[in-house]
Amino acid sequence: MKVLLEGQAERRRFASGPDFTAQAMVEGVLAAVDGWSFDRVSVGIPTPVRGGKPIAEPVNLGDGWVGFDYEAAFGVPTKVVNDAVMQAIGSYDGGRMLFLGLGTGLGSALIADGVVEPLELGHLPYRKKTFEDYVSEGVLAREGKKKWRKTVFDVVARLAAALEPDYVVIGGGGAKELDELPPNSRRGDNTRAFVGGFRLWQPEWDGSR
Repeated sequence: MKVLLEGQAERRRFASGPDFTAQAMVEGVLAAVDGWSFDRVSVGIPTPVRGGKPIAEPVNLGDGWVGFDYEAAFGVPTKVVNDAVMQAIGSYDGGRMLFLGLGTGLGSALIADGVVEPLELGHLPYRKKTFEDYVSEGVLAREGKKKWRKTVFDVVARLAAALEPDYVVIGGGGAKELDELPPNSRRGDNTRAFVGGFRLWQPEWDGSR
């Protein structure tokens, strides 16, 4: 879990894990930011979010994220979005952008002329399973980079053909494992998630889901 105060360069972090709950996240954040003064919070969670509220428990974390009162827990105004959406907003340079996050799964979001559309493309059928079953970090570890990279190129080509973006941003931890990038794409940076979190409070992004 990484935390950054707007206007600061120092990022603080603490460990999460498969049993990590929303309450543990809040407690960890408040401990990590000791000494910082803040009046609002943005939170990116790896699960579908609608109307600022998680609608499903994260697959790779513990329970307790759905129905949790994040604003009451932090004690300040709080915005919650899908983590891919947060990095997508921070990576956006105008036009129609498809964001794909390579990590424990496959995060995705589309931004068209400033309008954010969260997606769950990773769960769509692909070959014998789903897209994220073939491009996750687990597959990279098991199958090796050569096979994984070939599959990533195919997945990006298929999704780009379907959604017709002006450009694709490939982010997440897996982006650094690509020596070359698919056509019409650029490498994202996980630090752009912080930029997205700050942008959520700007008027043009108010209402982003």
